[in-house]
Amino acid sequence: MREESGRLDRGDGVELAWRRVAGCGPGVVFLGGFRSDMTGTKAEDLAAFCAETGRAFLRFDYSGHGASGGAFEAGSIGRWAADAEAAIGALTTGPQVLVGSSMGGWISLLLMRRRPEMVAGFVGIAAAPDFTLRIEAALTVEARAALEREGVWHRPSAYGDPYPITRGLLEDGRRQMVLDRALEFEGPVRLLQGQQDPDVPWDTALRIAEAVTGGDVQVVLVKDGDHRLSRAEDLRVLRRVVEEVMASPG
Repeated sequence: MREESGRLDRGDGVELAWRRVAGCGPGVVFLGGFRSDMTGTKAEDLAAFCAETGRAFLRFDYSGHGASGGAFEAGSIGRWAADAEAAIGALTTGPQVLVGSSMGGWISLLLMRRRPEMVAGFVGIAAAPDFTLRIEAALTVEARAALEREGVWHRPSAYGDPYPITRGLLEDGRRQMVLDRALEFEGPVRLLQGQQDPDVPWDTALRIAEAVTGGDVQVVLVKDGDHRLSRAEDLRVLRRVVEEVMASPG
């Protein structure tokens, strides 16, 4: 089925780029990671999978990411969660299966808590709730000085150019924590996590599983998996668990 695309004004003149495939529900929504966009390997594969199986699918770029408007440095976890809520509210019908990669996992869990009626199920891919706390705890003296002086520190990245980490991002991250208390959700949850992930400790998946109150929660550990989980074998696992969640009566 053909994928359509467009732009959504989130209400303040900043437009969010999106792509979607029409189909039956519950639909699938892909929420990408920090500084990533909706054209990555996992998003492309999920789009193809949903088209093949007749399932509705939505992907989008947060403000300051990919093809969307706005400045990355103006963003924060709360701002990007609001972007996700706006996109899902405007472009989908009924509860959705949220597939959250890395930071997208954090945003998915925020939506699960704040807008449970939007969420039919959740699949986390190296989900990284509360990751700004780890960044903040590991800041060097020089990084702290840069944040104090300029409001931004450029963190080296193994995935490309350094990431701008702003003081606003870190301050907002403390307000958006999700693992500080129970996550009341009864729908199906699947958590994919590579044990060779250099960015997200693999026991984070276990902490998420413990926080979710429902019983239909499974953790899938990929012993040789990295953070991206984008290999062909990883994508096959992702398709399998997404199909499980879509078929779950919960």
